[in-house]
Amino acid sequence: MLQSINALSSSFFGDPRSFVLEHRLFNTITLLSAVANIGGAFAVMSQQNYQLLFLLNLSTGLLFLLFYFLSRFRDAYKVLYWPFILLIVSFLFLNALQNAGSHGGAHYYFISALVVAIILSGKTRRTVLGILLFALAAVSLLVVEREYPGLIRQYANDRERFLDVAGNLVFAQIFTGVLVQVLSQNLNQERRKSDQLLRNVLPESIARELTQTEHVQPIDYESASVLFTDFVGFTQIAENFTPQQLIAELDGCFSQFDAITRKHNLEKIKTIGDAYMAVGGIPTSNKTHAVDCVLAALEIQELIFRLREREMAENRPYWQIRVGIHSGDLVAGVVGSQKFSYDVWGDTVNTASRLESSGAPGRINISPVTRDLVKDFFECDYRGKVAAKNKGEIEMYFVNGLHPELSLNGKGREPNGKFIQKYRDLTS
Repeated sequence: MLQSINALSSSFFGDPRSFVLEHRLFNTITLLSAVANIGGAFAVMSQQNYQLLFLLNLSTGLLFLLFYFLSRFRDAYKVLYWPFILLIVSFLFLNALQNAGSHGGAHYYFISALVVAIILSGKTRRTVLGILLFALAAVSLLVVEREYPGLIRQYANDRERFLDVAGNLVFAQIFTGVLVQVLSQNLNQERRKSDQLLRNVLPESIARELTQTEHVQPIDYESASVLFTDFVGFTQIAENFTPQQLIAELDGCFSQFDAITRKHNLEKIKTIGDAYMAVGGIPTSNKTHAVDCVLAALEIQELIFRLREREMAENRPYWQIRVGIHSGDLVAGVVGSQKFSYDVWGDTVNTASRLESSGAPGRINISPVTRDLVKDFFECDYRGKVAAKNKGEIEMYFVNGLHPELSLNGKGREPNGKFIQKYRDLTS
């Protein structure tokens, strides 16, 4: 039901993904004004000597409809602000003259129209000028009523006055209520969009803290696992792609990496060129972070293996992947005051990066710390001490896959019931 309403709203007022808030509001208000005035043209036909009011309502209604068309389908809403506001003021002034001035009900619409002018203004200067314009129109109406009463068309009888005043008052309230509801709905829609964008950049708990306090306190984690990946042969193979093809290929890979890391409860941190970084055990600490990282690494490894096989079958070169994982303490927090970035720091991060760069194509390289945390789940081959840049020699292990007794059909990748039970025991 909600999707149908949103689809209908988008068809009339513009897709929120393509139309900014001010543009959608202009489309909405011009269409509402057109409907109200064209409907009002036929409503006044019950009055005596209605011809002038009929033409006034109908002509302005058609002009409002033209503004809607130019804004909705010709993207001209920015230059239409003052013509639209001046048309509203002129119509309301003439309409009030034809409806007994301040003794009738037409002047109630000055309030609704001022709300429209302020909503659409977008700038303080235009807001101030709009308020002054409507104040001037109201004062002018009172001056004309006092000094030139002959210009005011009076009601034929008390019944006509009662019906018109009551109708205008109620309709002005309804119109203002609809405007406020439209504004509220659009603002909520924009807020949901901005919240979603923020949560795509930051973990939900961090995004919530940032919106509530405008500051994020860095957090020390005693134990977390950092996963780095890097494509082997990327530079050479990338020379065969156009920039657009290269971006599309990377986006395809990293989008699947995102799905894999989400599945295994990791927090994606960032991509740097063809490198990908994610962390387990943040922003909520857990005991399974190392196992989660290795599970994700195995799935990423299998993904790239399949993609490489497919491309090689077509005689097209394709990169391989190195994965490095290290576990330890680190600090996580948000840096920057404008373009926020959730990041992690510490020697654990540096060591994980060295494990990735010291690994081998198509293999998952882990540290002794990580190996001790996952040894009950995965088979690991000891590599010995391997030289790592700025780290000296580090003991390293290759992950071969799940222990056979924990693997579905003994294939080394799909966990079985025993694995799941052991994993649950780890969380308790």
